[in-house]
Amino acid sequence: MHHHNIPLFPLSAHLLPGGHMALRIFEPRYVRMVKEACAGNGYFVLCMLNSRGDQASNEHIFPIGTLCKIVDFDLLDDGLLGINVEGVCCVSVGNIKTEADGLRIGDCTEQHDWSCVIEDEKITPLRIKLELIYDKYPEIARLYPELKFNDPMWVIYRWLELLPVDAANKQAFLGEKNCDNVLNYISELVR
Repeated sequence: MHHHNIPLFPLSAHLLPGGHMALRIFEPRYVRMVKEACAGNGYFVLCMLNSRGDQASNEHIFPIGTLCKIVDFDLLDDGLLGINVEGVCCVSVGNIKTEADGLRIGDCTEQHDWSCVIEDEKITPLRIKLELIYDKYPEIARLYPELKFNDPMWVIYRWLELLPVDAANKQAFLGEKNCDNVLNYISELVR
């Protein structure tokens, strides 16, 4: 599926499909983005930042982003806008334009899901450690309507979000969709 002129929100934190995140919005261009999204279909794309890319030519936005849906919003005590978002699917972002207030918009094409067989013995230790993390941080767990520890891809995506790994590396894994490579990588880091 193609989506044209979807607003882009580059962020240093990462959100992938099935992920939930609470965001505080204060820049006017992103307040506008949220208002328009809530008035429309509720979507925007969370993008990963390329620290080496030039902002003027929009090369600071990596090509694989996550289409997000706003699931909740409210005004916070400090007057900022608080939103909860859910990652829907990965998209390829292209044809980026900058609007007058600095908001970027792009054309987004949905990427197909990974298709791979994931062995129990590889995913089990990762699932158990992830369960411990959500136990320890109930404020993160509370963002989720359900924690899908039995879904291997859900577990992989959560680890990719959590790990303090360079965005370029995460882009490579999302692009190649090779479960063995990403599982080996995560397992090494988590051990």
